[in-house]
Amino acid sequence: MSDEKRTPLLSVRNLTKYFHTSTPTGPGIIAAVDGIDFDIYKGETFGLVGESGCGKTTTGRTIARLYTPTDGSILFDGVDLATLSQRELRPFRKRIQMIFQDPYASLNTRMTITDIVAEGMKVHNIASGDEMQERVYQMLERVGLKREHASRYPHEFSGGQRQRIGIARSLAVDPEMIICDEPISALDVSIQAQVVNMLEDLQKEYGLTYLFIAHDLSMVRHISDRIGVMYLGKMAEIAGSDELYMNPLHPYTKSLLSSIPIANPHKKVSDTRIMLKGDIGSPINPKPGCRFAPRCRYVQERCGFETPLLREIRPDHFCACHFCETIKD
Repeated sequence: MSDEKRTPLLSVRNLTKYFHTSTPTGPGIIAAVDGIDFDIYKGETFGLVGESGCGKTTTGRTIARLYTPTDGSILFDGVDLATLSQRELRPFRKRIQMIFQDPYASLNTRMTITDIVAEGMKVHNIASGDEMQERVYQMLERVGLKREHASRYPHEFSGGQRQRIGIARSLAVDPEMIICDEPISALDVSIQAQVVNMLEDLQKEYGLTYLFIAHDLSMVRHISDRIGVMYLGKMAEIAGSDELYMNPLHPYTKSLLSSIPIANPHKKVSDTRIMLKGDIGSPINPKPGCRFAPRCRYVQERCGFETPLLREIRPDHFCACHFCETIKD
C-alpha cells in the first residue's frame, strides 16, 4: 500500500456526542457516541456497521459537524473540526459532503433539480451563470440522469433517481470525502447494486474517500477496505474487510456476521446463527463495564465494572473485549 494511501485524511479521537433527556428519576444523558477512535485513510472506504441505535448515523453527522461534539477531536487533514466555529467550518463544508439515507426527505421539494445541485456551488462561489448550469448538467449525466431532468422537481423521480440527485449534489462542490449514511437502505435491491457500483466508479474517478454507513453486511464487505463495528455508542472492533469477516474477534461481531443470509436452502440456519440472549442495554446514563455484557455468552465478573479498551490484537485488527484473545468457539 502506498504512503499516500496510508495518510489519514480523518482521525477521530475520543469522539463523544451526548443528548440530554429526562428520566423518571430526573435529568439524564443519552450516550449516542461515547469515546470512539478510528482513522480513515486517503482514498479508502471505511465501513461502519452495527444495530439500529448503535450510533452510526450520529457518528457521521458529528464528523460532518451537523452535530456539535460533546468531547473529542475530529482531525481532518490535520485541522480539528471539533474546535472550529461555524464561520471557520465553511471551507471544510465543501471538502466533506454527505449523502443521506432518505433520498426524498433530503431534497427540498420546492426546488428544481438545478437549484438543488447548484446550491452548494452558489454558497462556495464555485461557478455561476451558464458555467454553473453546464456543471449541473455534467453532474446529472455523471450519475446516470439526463439534462432534461434538471428542470423537474424531486417528486417526479423514483427513489433511486432521487438518491442519484443527492449524489450529484454532493459531487458538485468537488469534495475530498463523502459520508454515505445508509445511502442504499431505502432503495430496491435491484437499484442498490447500481448505486454502489456507481459510488465505486466515482471514487476511482475523483479520488474520493468514503465513510460508508450501512446495515447490509454483505454490501459493506463488498465496498469497504476496512470496517468498524459499533455497539451502543462504543467501537467494538476494527479490521480490514476480509480479515473481519474471516476472523472476527469480538463476540458481538461474530453474532452480527452470523446473521448474514446464506444462499443455500439445504443448510439450516441453526448451524451458523448465533442467537443472542439477554436484554439490550440502554444508552441512557450508561454504567461502567462492557456494553455488550448483558447479551454476551462469554461474560465474566470483570465485564460488569471495567470498560474494555480498543486494543490491537493482531496487526491492524483492533478489538474492545477483555477476553477476545482467549475465546474459543
